[in-house]
Amino acid sequence: MTFDANMLLQAAHHVAGSQQYPKGALYLVATPIGNLADMSLRALHVLSLVDVVACEDTRVTGNLLRHLGMDKKLIALHQHNEVGSAQGVVALLQEGQRVAYVSDAGTPAVSDPGAHLVQAAHAAGLTVVPLPGASSVTTAMSAAGDAQANGFRFVGFLPSKGAARVSVLQEVLGARDSVVLFEAPHRIEALAKELAEVLPQGRVTVCRELTKQFESITTLAMPEMSAWLKADANRLRGEFVLVVHGVPDADERQTLSPAMDALLKELVRHVPVKVAAGLVADAAGMPKKALYDHALAHRNADDPDDLS
Repeated sequence: MTFDANMLLQAAHHVAGSQQYPKGALYLVATPIGNLADMSLRALHVLSLVDVVACEDTRVTGNLLRHLGMDKKLIALHQHNEVGSAQGVVALLQEGQRVAYVSDAGTPAVSDPGAHLVQAAHAAGLTVVPLPGASSVTTAMSAAGDAQANGFRFVGFLPSKGAARVSVLQEVLGARDSVVLFEAPHRIEALAKELAEVLPQGRVTVCRELTKQFESITTLAMPEMSAWLKADANRLRGEFVLVVHGVPDADERQTLSPAMDALLKELVRHVPVKVAAGLVADAAGMPKKALYDHALAHRNADDPDDLS
C-alpha cells in the first residue's frame, strides 16, 4: 500500500477542521520522536493551515513536510538564534499570519528551543496555541512504572563535565520524585557509573530509541546498569531517556525482618533504647531514626515506667 498524503490530510481536516484557528496566533506543534505514525491529525491540519513554519532545523522539518505532502515557508529558529529571531516571528504574527513552531522532534520548549519565542509572543499580547503530542519525557515516565514517586522532575541533559554532572545528580537524586534525564550514547557509560556512585540503592529505567524499531525499555538496580550496557554493544547506541526512580522515605524504605525485630526486642531489655536502635540499624542497613521509636515501643511494653 502506498502512502497517500492527500487522503491523510483530508482526514485531518475532517477531524480537526471544526475548531477555530485564529490568525496572528503562534501554534506550538509537537512532532514525532521517532515514529511518524505518532503525528496527530490536529497537527497535520494546523501545519497545512499556517502561513509560516518556524523550526529548529529547516532540513529536518523540510523533510517531514515533504513526506506529509506539504510545502511551506520555513524560518530557522534554534538555540543559537532564538532570542534574536523571535522578534521576527512576532512581527509576522502581528501582521496576522499564522505561524507554527516545531522542534526537530517532540514538544517544543521542553528541553528543545521555543521558550524564548513563546515568552516574546506572550509579551506582545499574542495568542499561543499548544498542540499536545509526542514527548520523550512523558513516554518514558509512562513506561517506568515508578509507583512510589510523588511526581517527577525533568532535568534533561546534564553538564558535559564530570564534576558538574555529579554535582547536579547529588542535588536532584534521592527524593520521592522520579527524575528524567537525557543522555547521548558517548556519555551513557560514564553516566551509569556516576548514578551508581550517587544513588547506589536506587533504581533506573533505561529507555533507548523510544517509539523506533529497536526501542528498548529496561528497569534495573542502579549498580547493574554498567554491566547491562556492556553486555550488548547495541545497548550503547541510539538516544537515551532515563527515569531515576524516586526514593521512599526512610520509614518506608525497608520493613524490619522478624529476626531483626526479635533482636531489637531482646536488646532493649539490656541496653539503652538509643544503643539498641543503633546496633540493629547497623545490622539491618536502616537509619537509626527509623528504629528508635520501634525500640522505645518494645521497652515501654516490657516496662512502662522505664523512660530510659
